[in-house]
Amino acid sequence: MTISDTVYGACDRYVTQERLEAMLEYEYLQCTLPLKNARGENTAFFSFADTVVAKAYGRQNECHGWMGLKYQISPGKPPSRIMLHVRMMDPTAEQQQEALGVLGVNLLYGAFNLWDSPQDLLLGLMDNLSRDSIEIDLIRFDGPAFKDVDDRVMALRLVEYNFTEACLFNSDGEVVIPSEVMRKKNVLVQRGRFRPFTNIHNDMIVGAASQFFCGDVDESDSCVLREDTVVLLEMTTKDMYESGDMLDWTSKNGVNDQEFLKRADALQSLGHTILISNFTRYWEIASFLTRSTKESIVITLGVPAVKELFKEYYYQDMDGGILENFGRLLKFDLKLYVYPTLDERGNLITAEDVKVDPEVQLLYDFLYQRGCIVPITMYDPAVLSSRSASQIVLDSIRNGTEDWERYVPEAVAKQIKKDHLLGYRPPKSKSNGNVSGASSANRASVVPRA
Repeated sequence: MTISDTVYGACDRYVTQERLEAMLEYEYLQCTLPLKNARGENTAFFSFADTVVAKAYGRQNECHGWMGLKYQISPGKPPSRIMLHVRMMDPTAEQQQEALGVLGVNLLYGAFNLWDSPQDLLLGLMDNLSRDSIEIDLIRFDGPAFKDVDDRVMALRLVEYNFTEACLFNSDGEVVIPSEVMRKKNVLVQRGRFRPFTNIHNDMIVGAASQFFCGDVDESDSCVLREDTVVLLEMTTKDMYESGDMLDWTSKNGVNDQEFLKRADALQSLGHTILISNFTRYWEIASFLTRSTKESIVITLGVPAVKELFKEYYYQDMDGGILENFGRLLKFDLKLYVYPTLDERGNLITAEDVKVDPEVQLLYDFLYQRGCIVPITMYDPAVLSSRSASQIVLDSIRNGTEDWERYVPEAVAKQIKKDHLLGYRPPKSKSNGNVSGASSANRASVVPRA
């Protein structure tokens, strides 16, 4: 590493985005400084670099790396950059080297010929490659050539095109790799449509976190997450339930960029990391997360979702059916924290009371007794409802009343009004009626520790 440090500068880790940026900058200067005056008017300069961890002999190491390009789209133009992170799945270093070479050629071709159509550029990256060899889980565009490109949309396309299983971006909208966010962290996941994110969603996180992940409370009596904990809000591009956690902004033409970004903006205002995946089953989430952390993984969900989880017909494509599904859950030691609900008569239903189909009730009871299913006992009774809070919000917005505001966190309400989300328009009249399920002042939010 001595030569690398001498050329590009000393660093603690060599396979990082920061190292790639240093390499691209140095090589670009080495190319342009001596040639700019002589050839700058008719030459487009570029630098290309990659830094990877390949397969090591006799070791089962994680093989991944960064690849990038800094270049001019035409002579005299200011430079732009494309950087991507990849995982390499081939069993030998020689095969990985060949796959990276193909990917590099595809990147160079797309950068110079398809720069004005980033989605076509993205699609071309996997030409003559397969997911069995390369997985692209992050791509970043910056510079004047890509001033209108939103990396969150590109992350969504990576999942939609099956170039990766999932992508993450933080509350600032920056796309990040999983290991940067979750290394040595406990993870609390909430799956949902978040149309919109409501006080019930928040109370589910607060309840689960308070029982397992929270440290001290802050001045507003909110749960303050320990420094070793991260909350992920997960949305899937695949449907698991007949009427549940499916994305309403999908269509036969794919995902609408603007609708996706509006939903993302509303979630980002809460300060949590967002996970976009193509997962249908909960063990798939655990399998993905355990690549980045060996700490505890908890998924919080409601009683209706738990009942759906025990429907046998969802697992007909698995050789072992529902038993195989839950066997994989046990392998990853995943815990399901179940939030209570009210039935049509207003009776409280908790994880302890859940009744599923008779054929699988003993399986449910076993998982409950084993501690895989954990009832959330710390919850705010004021937000419980027999109806979907998200549907109540939608109905209120469509009717032009302000009742919906009491069902969502303040940050989400501001985002809905600002971007006119979910068909919002200024209310025609204010409703003075009392509405059950309103937010409670003493369980405001989950606060990530700075």
